Amino acid sequence: MNNPNSVEVIDLSHYWQVIRRNLKSIILLSFIATLIAVLIALVITPVYSASVTLLIESEEAKVLSIEEMYGLNSASDEYYQTQFEILKSRDLARRVAEELNLENVAEFNPYHPSNKKSFNFKSMILGEPEPPTDAEILKATVQSFWRAVNVAPIRKTQLVKVSVQSESPELAQRAANAMASGYINSQLEAKVGLTQQAAGWLTDRLGGLKDKLDVSERKLQEYREANGLVDVEGVNTLVAKEIDQITEQLINARARRIELRGTYEQLQSLDVKTFESLSSLPRILNNPLVVKLRESETEVELKVSELSKRYGPLHPKMIAAQSDLEAVRESMLTQMMRIASGIENDFVVAKAKESSLQEALNNSKKEVRELNRTEFALSEHLREVSSNRKLYDTFFNRISETSATGDLQTANARVVDPAILPDVPVKPNKKLMVLLAIVVSGMFGVALAFLLDILDSTIKNADDVDRKLDTPMLGLLPLIGSKKDVAKSELLVRAFVDDEQNGFRESVRTVRTGLTLASMSEPAQVILFTSSVPGEGKTTSSCNIAEAFGQMEKVLLIDCDMRRPSMAKKFGLPGNKPGLSNAVAYPDTLDECIQTVNELGIDVISAGPIPPNPLELLASKNFKEIVEKLRGRYQRIIIDSAPIHAVSDALYLSTIADGVVYVVKADSTSDKMANKGLERLSDHNARVLGVVLNQVDIKREAKYAESYAGYYDSYGYMSDPKS
Repeated sequence: MNNPNSVEVIDLSHYWQVIRRNLKSIILLSFIATLIAVLIALVITPVYSASVTLLIESEEAKVLSIEEMYGLNSASDEYYQTQFEILKSRDLARRVAEELNLENVAEFNPYHPSNKKSFNFKSMILGEPEPPTDAEILKATVQSFWRAVNVAPIRKTQLVKVSVQSESPELAQRAANAMASGYINSQLEAKVGLTQQAAGWLTDRLGGLKDKLDVSERKLQEYREANGLVDVEGVNTLVAKEIDQITEQLINARARRIELRGTYEQLQSLDVKTFESLSSLPRILNNPLVVKLRESETEVELKVSELSKRYGPLHPKMIAAQSDLEAVRESMLTQMMRIASGIENDFVVAKAKESSLQEALNNSKKEVRELNRTEFALSEHLREVSSNRKLYDTFFNRISETSATGDLQTANARVVDPAILPDVPVKPNKKLMVLLAIVVSGMFGVALAFLLDILDSTIKNADDVDRKLDTPMLGLLPLIGSKKDVAKSELLVRAFVDDEQNGFRESVRTVRTGLTLASMSEPAQVILFTSSVPGEGKTTSSCNIAEAFGQMEKVLLIDCDMRRPSMAKKFGLPGNKPGLSNAVAYPDTLDECIQTVNELGIDVISAGPIPPNPLELLASKNFKEIVEKLRGRYQRIIIDSAPIHAVSDALYLSTIADGVVYVVKADSTSDKMANKGLERLSDHNARVLGVVLNQVDIKREAKYAESYAGYYDSYGYMSDPKS
């Protein structure tokens, strides 16, 4: 126990012993609690529950088709949660309470005349209260009924159960069905009211839309008249075709100008327009007329060449041929000049035509831009008129539908399974109450037993000696008879030699064996017996153990309890005989102080006359000398001293004795007191041989501790000749 490295282990057997030790008390407590639970269950008024099953379907909105626009699903979780909360609402409970006149039912109306008895105690203290108003009565009734209603949705379905609890099964049935019908009626009323409200709003809105449509149509007509528009699409098509034609002509004119531009620039670069310079221009040379004249020139040149071979330059034929050649060339030059002049004129005309077409194209584009602006403004007016007309038509159709179907509303819920008359109450659950009473009271009894065991610091058995005192146990002495008999009996000091006390005799021998084994390594000739407080049986224990040693050795028993001596009386010794106080005062009279008890086989020194200063007497030199002298005469000396917490006699005597036996009374001595006494002995370097557990109820311990069962009985510890 004192080893810091040791592992703490829960001793389940100890807890089991605690339960077995207090089993009768636990059973008694459980029986009383169960009996009370049975009486309460019999007295409590039974409560019945009736349930109605509703089917709540998804509801589609009819005022505006927002769901279709945004793809929303009206049968969402939020919708059903909203319906469940409506079923749980106090407003619905109020409707049902008023319908069933629950104000006249004492169960739900706390102000009912039959419930006035509950106000007597309060009236005695605070006086007679003012009578409640009708509103307060209705509020209290609704609150009571609302608490009796339970709404339980069935998962993964559109079903919901509405239950109502009441002391009357008929009322529970009617209230459950009334809750269902009240919910359906409230939904219908809400729909009708919403339809009427929507119809009124649509009617007001329709008038405004009509005015807006008229204004937009009037603006469109005024704009057409202001801009002289008849058919914008026809004008737009005509202008487009005109632009296409001008563009095509402009392209041809630009190509013509570009074609003539090269020849024109060559002609402008000539300083003098001669036959040779004009002949260098391909456009002139390729002219068909010039080509024909050149052919004629070639023929004339061939003729001149042939004639020059025959005739001289002055020959008339040569002159005529030369004249023809010059005429041809002059004609060719004239034609070439005419062609050059025509080319110049064509270039100027082509350039002017291109400029004219370009200007016409620019004007057409400007006209188109103006037409686009007009068309855009016209489109705005047309869109406004179209939008207003569509919105007006939509509202007109919707108000027509709403007005036509306003009286044909249907509820989104219906009763699937109406409530039936309950025949079995839902509470109190008598079996469950009794079972819980048994279980809870049993658990409470066990917990109370553990608590009492924790609070109980007394030493009961050998296990407690090991756990609480951490001191070797020499043995235990069983309880003989009842404790009252023990207190009155003076025969216990002779119990060891009593033939009827076989169990007690064996237990004393066990202690004797323990003392013998404890003193084998270091002999303990003088053994001191002490205890924590008076009445623990140290005198009885020391006497019987002395008698046990007397069968084997020469033993002397000394009564050193100088304040409350009892040994002489218990052994029946003569009262006029000297004792220890006489021997210490007059050492020469030691032999006279020793009295022999032949039937026990031991010698006894009684306390003698009570001195005024017992501790000083025991601490004297004479007492030490007497003890040393007696060591030479006896093999074993047993000293019975005063309790260690009462006086300090035992602490001093422990320094003289070879060993100390600490006597603990079972079910009486606390562990703190015993540990404190052992600590005091340890502080004075006393040799504690062990603990003797006295007055142990063996029969009781054998019932609860398996370590006692069988062992003591088989060796006669529990034997009782009278039984």
